[in-house]
Amino acid sequence: MEFPHLTVDSEKQLCEAILFWLSASIRPYEQLVPNSADSQLFLLSKVRVCLLPLGFAAGIKRNWVEFGNSAVCMILNLLKDSLQALLGTDADDSLNSYRIRITEYSKKIVLSGCPQLTTEFLYISVLPTDLDAIFKRRLASSYSQGHSRSFSLYVELVKKAKTVSFRNVHMVDLSKCPNVHFGAAIDWLTLAFPELRTFRSSHCLLFQFEDLQYLLLTCPWIKEVDLSIDLSIILPKYLIISSRFEAQSEMNRNMSSYYKQSPYRTPIYPVFSKVSKLTLEGRNDITDNNLAEISMLDKSLCYINIKHCTLLTDDGISKLLLNCTKIHSMVLSYTSFGNQSIQTLCSLDYLDPSDSFPYHKDEGPYAMASRLQELHLEGCKGICCAGMSQLVSNLNIVKSLCLRQTSLTDGALCNFVGSSLEYLDISETVVSMVSLAPIMRRSSNLCCLKTTGCRNLLSEHGEVQSVNGNKYGSFLQEITSTFCLEDVELGWAFCPVRIDDFIPSFSKVRKMTVGLGTTIPENILHGLPDICPFLESLVLRFQVISDSVVRNLLESSMNLHVLCLQYCLGSLTSFGFQTKAPALRILRLQWVTPWMTNNDLTIFTLNCNLVELCLSGCKLLDSSSQEIISSGWPNLTCLHLEECGQITVGGVSSILNCKALEDVLLRHTGRGIGRTIITDAIRELPLLRQLALDLCDASEGGYDTPNRGR
Repeated sequence: MEFPHLTVDSEKQLCEAILFWLSASIRPYEQLVPNSADSQLFLLSKVRVCLLPLGFAAGIKRNWVEFGNSAVCMILNLLKDSLQALLGTDADDSLNSYRIRITEYSKKIVLSGCPQLTTEFLYISVLPTDLDAIFKRRLASSYSQGHSRSFSLYVELVKKAKTVSFRNVHMVDLSKCPNVHFGAAIDWLTLAFPELRTFRSSHCLLFQFEDLQYLLLTCPWIKEVDLSIDLSIILPKYLIISSRFEAQSEMNRNMSSYYKQSPYRTPIYPVFSKVSKLTLEGRNDITDNNLAEISMLDKSLCYINIKHCTLLTDDGISKLLLNCTKIHSMVLSYTSFGNQSIQTLCSLDYLDPSDSFPYHKDEGPYAMASRLQELHLEGCKGICCAGMSQLVSNLNIVKSLCLRQTSLTDGALCNFVGSSLEYLDISETVVSMVSLAPIMRRSSNLCCLKTTGCRNLLSEHGEVQSVNGNKYGSFLQEITSTFCLEDVELGWAFCPVRIDDFIPSFSKVRKMTVGLGTTIPENILHGLPDICPFLESLVLRFQVISDSVVRNLLESSMNLHVLCLQYCLGSLTSFGFQTKAPALRILRLQWVTPWMTNNDLTIFTLNCNLVELCLSGCKLLDSSSQEIISSGWPNLTCLHLEECGQITVGGVSSILNCKALEDVLLRHTGRGIGRTIITDAIRELPLLRQLALDLCDASEGGYDTPNRGR
């Protein structure tokens, strides 16, 4: 622990290793004091708890109550005033407990999920130790003048950090770090990690497009940027979570002022940038003008994800494709991608002589679509049938194709001639086996197939007759005779009878969803742990289940992380869940457990360590259920309660004790939620991104909204 070159990706990684070792070493009857030098638990005192993710620290409380409570308290105190905590250290303190562990051997820096993290923490970690006192005096001076985050402070920090850099660090993750000043953080990246390749800052609403521009200007060697945000938040005007940062609004408005003042701005134009992968998923503030600026990456950009970027138009996307012809992977789901963009993708052009793309050795014209390896168009409603047919006919080498909820028909899919598919999602379309069967036969590497909602798979004939007299079998025959799957979503036309129908095609399945349109026999459901020994996620909708099925799944599926039972029938009782499931992390029980009581809920907390819990229709639960949930699963990140008795009849105080919550839904859970619930949740839950409430549960007829006028 004292070794100066101790190298870890994050403080969480180190703490996990110590706790794992201690759990294996300490006998159950031993009573050890965490801070005792004679105790093995003395190692925990060496963990820099102020750098632990809040959710992880909360989860520690399940098995290490004292240490977990101490870690959570420290993180919450830092959230109140991290700068004052830094100033509160001794005058000669080296600030080591606040330093991120970075050595000359570090390759990754992962700080995800640390809302207490501020830019000061970042610079402390790259300042030489002999400058700590100077650094603290400068902080104190700025703090006393009321400018604790003034631009002059960051300029001085940049100067001090010039002497320290770590060239081996290629990846930095600042996701879910809402209190970081990203303009200054980018300067930190530039100076501390001159050969950085990957930067992740997902779920950070304060990271604006201007920050991205500055990042491209100052970090020319970066190849991958991830700025995605929560997709469950739909409209910008309803982003109540932004109210948490009202105190920082002045900083955000003056962001451009920071960029103008910074003397360290590197005069590098985006045309020289090496960014090849850009993820902007959920960024519904991105406009066509922003996309036009991104198109300056035409020499390097190969992958772009703009899923749920709702302000973009078909014209804006088309212009991006016209300029960035090296793109071979696109995630465009739920955008205005339409016929104009399809014409751009399918228009003939000549290969750039400098392009080393391996699939086009000749010098003839080609369509950009013919080079695509990944294309996701889920929910794109602006594509006509003719346009879809034209696009599909040009997808020659695509490996990952998602056409879910589009205008895809048999006529279009029959034009597909590729044989490289590994991922195919045609859910909620009208295709039949006439077009799907030939693709399944050709795609020997297909490992993911999603067909839920495809009612026409039951039909013997579609709008297109079989080509050249080729014969095809039923969906069940085709899916169980051609390949080994890893991820399946099935419904209509999937009607297995024998366990042998699944073997060997399903022996590698890790994720399985079975929905409306089929009923899996109990003998097959009971045999799933043997049929799919690697099963990690199981979603059953509208199926008939029993205690023996559920109990066998929990006992025998050792890798099962996700279990979702939705609208299922059968004789399910509490007995099915009275078994240990140490790997289970996500449990969704929607309208399948009306018998659930507080005693059942307590048993659940003892048998599994959940991070997501969704319950619907549990009408026997009451206000005591809150305390059971919050104490049993203190590291919950998602909690959905719907039609669950009188859980909130006495308020929501215990729910607010789950400090790691990011997503909360309370609907028809008892009229007892106070008017200040929104501001209370913002104040008490640092990582909260979504809060959904029902007026039926308001104790005073409604809820106060945060003051956004400041």
